[in-house]
Amino acid sequence: MTNREILQIAMRQSARDINCKAEDFLRDEPVIVSSGVGPKARAYYKEPITCNMVSYGNHIVASVKEEYREIVEEYIHKFTFYHCFETPNLNWLSERLQPMGQKVCFMAEYYLPDVDKVQALPCAYETKILTQEDFGELYQPEWGNALCEDRRERDVLGIGAYDDGKLIGLAGASADCDTMWQIGVDVLPAYRRKGIAASITGKLAAEILERGKVPFYCSAWSNIPSVRNAVKSGFIPAWVEMTVKPAEVVDGMNR
Repeated sequence: MTNREILQIAMRQSARDINCKAEDFLRDEPVIVSSGVGPKARAYYKEPITCNMVSYGNHIVASVKEEYREIVEEYIHKFTFYHCFETPNLNWLSERLQPMGQKVCFMAEYYLPDVDKVQALPCAYETKILTQEDFGELYQPEWGNALCEDRRERDVLGIGAYDDGKLIGLAGASADCDTMWQIGVDVLPAYRRKGIAASITGKLAAEILERGKVPFYCSAWSNIPSVRNAVKSGFIPAWVEMTVKPAEVVDGMNR
């Protein structure tokens, strides 16, 4: 699988996620489509979604419910597209949506593997491949990024790092859709900054590619350790997303 093929797969999946066409991400002008979560969308896309803006670096594709279309359309034409994902411009959108009971919710950057750089980096500790049968007792807070309690059935593959038999690091893959598996990683605090995260992340990415799937990685751009891990493991920035949801949903997350 080449980097170009990986990018095309990702764009096709994003199109399924937000109800647009893959080629919309390559346009040099903004695109607006009607909001809708398709049957083959990634598992974590759940209604209600007021608006979802996605950019692969050319421009914005906005999937939006009709009653908010006019505001979103004005917004993505008013500002340079990459500034639409950050303040202060984001305040313009927020101020107009809040009286309508809507708030900005999720903001994240996504990474895809560079097949020329992804590799199993050296690790000072023993590592081994884990499968779904090995995860049963691992749904604990310390492994909350690597595994997802709410979607156990999608946790399909992992790489564990061990110190004298004790699990000290875990990278897990969630089969979030048919073609792409998302990687999450956790390392116990006492073992951080030792290269463990990059080693098990890169090894897991290579294992996923060998299985004919595309690994992807998500991070808040403010999470510097996570971003560094993505880059060190052989991943490169690919797309960004911002989601608007009803205020009661967002407020519930903050309680």
